[in-house]
Amino acid sequence: MEADLETALIRRVAVGDQGAFAELADATHAGLFRYLRSLCRSDEVAEDALQEVLVGVWRGARAWRGDVSGRVWIYGIARRQAARSWRRRAGEPAVPESLESLAVAAGFGGDPEQAASAVEEKERVSAALARLSDEDREVIVLRDLEGFTGPEAAALLDVDLGALKSRLHRARLRLMAELREVTDVD
Repeated sequence: MEADLETALIRRVAVGDQGAFAELADATHAGLFRYLRSLCRSDEVAEDALQEVLVGVWRGARAWRGDVSGRVWIYGIARRQAARSWRRRAGEPAVPESLESLAVAAGFGGDPEQAASAVEEKERVSAALARLSDEDREVIVLRDLEGFTGPEAAALLDVDLGALKSRLHRARLRLMAELREVTDVD
């Protein structure tokens, strides 16, 4: 979704426009769910958190000052909601699941071999991502899966751009090492 469109929709939501809220929710739902899923490690917890995020957007739109992009503001709400979910579920075992919700199913033109290969690759990446720290996984999801720019991700994570770049570089190196290990185990 374009930043200008998000900004316009949030401004309309701020004055109580339910249609704008529905449009904003539809446009951001999939990306928010992927992000929350990567942080919460559970579809159920991520879905609950997503509902709370949308409520937070509806309630907080009036207070949004526009000092960050609408997208960063919404994902900031999501990040704080995920942290609340972690605290609520402290003591529950983290169950790493597949990246099914992180990958968009692609059409393979009826080629079962290509489809099987893609599923295998998703499972391999899922296993490697699950082995990363929460911080490493979060920065990779934001930049590589959700497509946040460096400055947007830095603002969301409340770090300077140089720190973000360093964190992302180290996280990618760790992911590559985990991918090698997952491949060697298979």
